[in-house]
Amino acid sequence: MEKILKSVFVLLVATSFTLAKDEKATAKPQTLSRGWGDSLDWVQTYEEALYKAKSGNKPLMVINHREDCPHSQALKKAFAEHKGIQKLAELFVLLNVIYDPTDKNLLLDGQYVPKVVFIDPSLVVRADLPGKYSNHRYTYEPTDIDLLYENMKKAQKLLKTEL
Repeated sequence: MEKILKSVFVLLVATSFTLAKDEKATAKPQTLSRGWGDSLDWVQTYEEALYKAKSGNKPLMVINHREDCPHSQALKKAFAEHKGIQKLAELFVLLNVIYDPTDKNLLLDGQYVPKVVFIDPSLVVRADLPGKYSNHRYTYEPTDIDLLYENMKKAQKLLKTEL
């Protein structure tokens, strides 16, 4: 009887250890990047982003997305894998949000996701840096990733020529 109890105890310990190990392997901590570029510096709030853009004289890129939106997820993957974007993004204040913005200036042509909006250090929303779609001007598909990259370059160039 004692041997059976010891065997059951050892089996329970081994099973719980295995389950705990699997849980740790699959559970990743949530970072501010939310998968858009883990090596980049992301800010937590819109207010912090505006402050850092103005005080650091950097353009702000706001990415509005949803975790359950397949279009957002596809764009996130393309964004994170694009080496040029990841490098250029170091020159921006970066914010990605999964909630609708409270600043009406960010609505531009409506509420939808994914939506990428640029704001210059003087805190002006750059409506002149749209994507290619007429019904949702600030959205990008994974196939538009090079256009997003070009708009990021334009946001940097505007910083040097206008401010």
